[in-house]
Amino acid sequence: MIKKLTEQILNWLFPPRCAFCDEIVTAENGVCEKCRKLLPLIRDPYCLKCGKKLRKEEEEYCADCSVNPHRFIAARSALEYNEMVGRSIYRFKYGGRKEYAKAYSRIVYESLSDWIVQIKPDAIVPVPLHKSRLKRRGYNQSALFAKQIGKLCGCMVLEDLAIRVRKTKPQKLMDYAGRQENLKKAFKLRRNDVELNIVLLVDDIYTTGSTLDELAQVFRDAGVGKVYGLTIASGSIKGGAKHGS
Repeated sequence: MIKKLTEQILNWLFPPRCAFCDEIVTAENGVCEKCRKLLPLIRDPYCLKCGKKLRKEEEEYCADCSVNPHRFIAARSALEYNEMVGRSIYRFKYGGRKEYAKAYSRIVYESLSDWIVQIKPDAIVPVPLHKSRLKRRGYNQSALFAKQIGKLCGCMVLEDLAIRVRKTKPQKLMDYAGRQENLKKAFKLRRNDVELNIVLLVDDIYTTGSTLDELAQVFRDAGVGKVYGLTIASGSIKGGAKHGS
C-alpha cells in the first residue's frame, strides 16, 4: 500500500509523459493514442538475420546481411527507425527519460513475445557502457530496457556479466569497417565459467550489428552456444540512426 501511495504521489508531482511526443499521458502503457497509431512497427517482410524492415516481399535478407556475416544467430527489433523514434530514443539516452524503458519494453514484448519464447534464452544481457560514459550519463539505457523486458518474459537479466573495457569512439560517423575496427576487444566477461547455452543481447538501436557481433563473439568464445539480439528499433546506416550500433 505504501509503494502504491508513493507511486501516486510521484505521478502527481511528475506526471508520466508519452515516450514519443513527451506530452503528459494517462495511458498505462506510456504512449499516447496519437503516437501509438504512428508507431512504425516492423512487420513482414523483414530481414531473416537482423530483423530490419525489407521493402520487397521476395527478399529474405537486407543489403548488409547479404554481404556481411554476423556472429549472432538472429536479431529482431520492434520499430523501424524514423525521426519520431530517433527523437524518443535520444531523450531516453541523453535526456534522463529513464521511464521510457517501460513503454519500449511493452511495445517490444507485444510485437516479439512469440519470438522471445521461441528462442528460449537462458539469460538477457544488456550491452554495457564504458565506466566513464556510465558515470557521465548516470545510467545504462540498454540495462533499463533489458530489466523491463526480463520482467515481462520472466527471464533472468545479467546486467553485470559483460563489461566494456575499452572506451570506444562514437560510431555515428563510421562506416561498417570502421565500426568493426572501433569495437575490437571492447568487451569482456567478468567470469569465464559462463554456464549459459542461449543468450539474448539487448541494445537500443541496431544499425550495422557491429556491437552485437563483437559482444556475441565474446560469449561464443566463453562457450555459449547461441547468441541472439533484441533492440527497440533498427535502421540503416544511411537512414539516420545517428546513435545506433
